[in-house]
Amino acid sequence: MFPFLPFLVLCPLVGAGVVALLPRKATTSIQAVALSVALVNFVVAVALWMVFDTTTAKFQFVSTLSWLPLGNMTVSLGVDGISLLFLVLTTFLVPVCLLVGWVNIHTKVKEYCIAFLLLEVGMIAVFCLLDLLLFYVFFESVLLPMFVIIGVWGSRERKIRAAYQFFLYTLIGSVLMLVALLLMYFQVGTTDLQVLLVSHFSDKRQVLLWLAFFASFAVKVPMVPVHIWLPEAHVEAPTAGSVILAGILLKLGTYGFLRFSIPLFPMASLYFMPLVYTLSLIGIIYASLTTLRQIDLKKIIAYSSVAHMGFVTLGLFSLNLQGIEGALILMLSHGFVASALFLCIGCVYDRTHTRVLQYYGGLVHVMPLFAFFFLVFTMGNLSLPGTSSFVGEFLILVGTFQTNTLAATLAATGMVLGGAYSVWLYNRVVFGSLKPMYLASAADLSRREFWLFLPFVVAILWMGFFPGVFLDTMHLSVSNLIQHGAF
Repeated sequence: MFPFLPFLVLCPLVGAGVVALLPRKATTSIQAVALSVALVNFVVAVALWMVFDTTTAKFQFVSTLSWLPLGNMTVSLGVDGISLLFLVLTTFLVPVCLLVGWVNIHTKVKEYCIAFLLLEVGMIAVFCLLDLLLFYVFFESVLLPMFVIIGVWGSRERKIRAAYQFFLYTLIGSVLMLVALLLMYFQVGTTDLQVLLVSHFSDKRQVLLWLAFFASFAVKVPMVPVHIWLPEAHVEAPTAGSVILAGILLKLGTYGFLRFSIPLFPMASLYFMPLVYTLSLIGIIYASLTTLRQIDLKKIIAYSSVAHMGFVTLGLFSLNLQGIEGALILMLSHGFVASALFLCIGCVYDRTHTRVLQYYGGLVHVMPLFAFFFLVFTMGNLSLPGTSSFVGEFLILVGTFQTNTLAATLAATGMVLGGAYSVWLYNRVVFGSLKPMYLASAADLSRREFWLFLPFVVAILWMGFFPGVFLDTMHLSVSNLIQHGAF
């Protein structure tokens, strides 16, 4: 059988090495090699999805090789229905990021391509590693390329501050997770996930370990009140940086909850359900209201991301089938919708060199094609029926209602507020009178931008009208997780 997972991890690593050997002045060759490697990885990920067996909940395509002789530590790679779709999403977004930088990045092009290829290695490894220690290593290693992307190719003068804020916030939150990981290793004797899943931790120890993992994952999501780094990082990052940050890096925290916190510490997950519900509801309502008063286009999407991720954590800790599957669908949907919205903002920023909302208005008169794509993505952001986000949020509310009707009712107000800030943003940017000083000479989408936006539209509508394709992939894995935890 073809070694899908080792190939997915090593292909961008080899690609980064090839790019590093090319002469710095051969810009087109550097970009072509990096894009070709990323596209090959995407094709392989789609092929993996096509041959994936949806009739079993076991980890598939497992590859194991020895890493350290001490403690029987091995490198184990494997996917199930939960992680598979995130591999496809990751390999889809990396070529998009490279294409975004094709004409926008003029300095250190070689380093830019290498940073994204190394970032892809880290993200793919996180989603398919079955060893907790190695998961931690790669979970933290993705910070380094992202730190460089924000600090070097950021768009404003505060980019260094934003890069350090992003790095320190997320790194400090993970220190407790390392301590918890060592505690688990000394009790069980291994960090192999499949062994840990059948190990038992006392109730008191579960509480302590769950809190340590929560400190790490909550910052990555991010949950209120540790969300401050996200708007700053988004505003200062280049367009491609915002795309990969919203599309994948925010999902690492919620993936950690689902892969480790809930199955390894089921009693503690039940015990802390009210805490997660409270923080999620505060995040949904507070972030939605904060979004309504922003004037920077990127901050509007950044705060809306905090609200949407609040829905995700709400669904995950409903601890039932509908809630968890809805959370997974919303995570995938947000990866497409938020990334597409950041691409839209980058598109108009390239033409106007401002993101302040008051300078926009009447774009439909000069950019009708852009107005159409922006409308589709805005409807996805407010969870219009027929779009991917509606499926996720509806299932989350169904799952939450079975657990706590008050929480589901309060969360539903987030959908109303989401409609308010989404329609308000679209109306301010697209309709009204054209502001000729800034926008009269703005050109509509180029051919490159059109073909960048089109796959996002297809993905959002496909998930909205045919969610069964995605739900069938994850269904048995989620059912097995709930049965394992005896929820």
